[in-house]
Amino acid sequence: MRLEPTPELEAFRRKVRAFVAEHSPGAKAHSGVRAPEPALMPAIREWTAKLYEAGLLGIDWPAQYGGRPDAHPLEPSVVAEEIARARTWPPVGAASLASGALLDFGTDEQRARFLPRIRNCTDVWCQLFSEPEAGSDLASLRTRARREGDDGSDDEVFVVDGQKVWTTNGRHADMGYLLARTDPDAPKHKGITAFVLDMRSPGIDVRPLREITGTTDFSEVFLDKVRIPAANVIGRVNDGWRVAMSSLGRERSGVGARGVELFAALEDLLRLAEATPVDRRPALDDSAARQAIGELAARVQVNAAMTGLAQSRMLHGTEQPADALLGKIFFSELNHDLADFGLRLQGTDGLLTEDDPMAVADGWWQDAHLYSRAYTIAGGANEVLRTQVAERGLGMPREPRWPSPTPKD
Repeated sequence: MRLEPTPELEAFRRKVRAFVAEHSPGAKAHSGVRAPEPALMPAIREWTAKLYEAGLLGIDWPAQYGGRPDAHPLEPSVVAEEIARARTWPPVGAASLASGALLDFGTDEQRARFLPRIRNCTDVWCQLFSEPEAGSDLASLRTRARREGDDGSDDEVFVVDGQKVWTTNGRHADMGYLLARTDPDAPKHKGITAFVLDMRSPGIDVRPLREITGTTDFSEVFLDKVRIPAANVIGRVNDGWRVAMSSLGRERSGVGARGVELFAALEDLLRLAEATPVDRRPALDDSAARQAIGELAARVQVNAAMTGLAQSRMLHGTEQPADALLGKIFFSELNHDLADFGLRLQGTDGLLTEDDPMAVADGWWQDAHLYSRAYTIAGGANEVLRTQVAERGLGMPREPRWPSPTPKD
């Protein structure tokens, strides 16, 4: 692997860093992919619109929709990294995921209608994929979409019933990128359709979930006879699995930002170890603590090397099926271990929350530790991804699918 930034890419990085410093809406109080408090949303919408207007988001879109397809392929990664380095808010919502689906599978009318509203942040999007019994096994989703009206007519609609859960920014969303089952008799990967859903439609009930962190980053969404115009189908009916997998595959720019987050957490850990006493000396002077921090620092460098390798393969068209899977597993577990060590370093003070004036770093470490488990589940539980690495990356036999026990008479 050889991945050295070009002078042009370094100049672009300086430009982005200056733009973020001038226009960002301020520091983000919590780690991870979090939902802002409602009072912050106007500033974040304005910030997001400025990023698009400056050509720093939607870079890889077609030029007719505001993109710069002749830009360096790593420019989106640079933008994500600089936003993470400034510890400010990235654009909230699932707009990048939805725009990928619309660009690859949407109609001209859908692109003309929805993409400008993404660019000026009139619409915040959410992702309506996961369900109570369909998280890691997404193809098992049960939300149903039943067709009504004549095929191809203006009054053709799909009536949707079901429940979604773990919907990040659901309470802020104007639009949703929805997967629902349209053919219950088809194989589970075949009978799914992707939709654009107006979150203000009658029959939608968004209920924020209070997590262990005390925040409400996720919501559950109930759909009761929600009517979606057939014109809002993305791609073809019953082809939603392919739409979803394609749009998920486009999301590469955040990988480098995760590495920046780890380096920032490591710097914070070093400062914490300098300020935390162990036997009347700074923890950084303790041999065991130094060994543990050294191991974590080595793993942070390994993560950076893995990111560089994945980016290099992307540039040369030699990506491997396991690249993204391994990167996600390694990052999420290292992120947890960094937060866990920072919390344990504080001893009983690690029990204090951000509401306690004596909490170290305003309780950041406790929140980061509690939230870190979310990264090991989001995008596929690590246990499931390890199976996929074995099957797709190493070519090992598929895991046996044992039949259910036959009930006794």
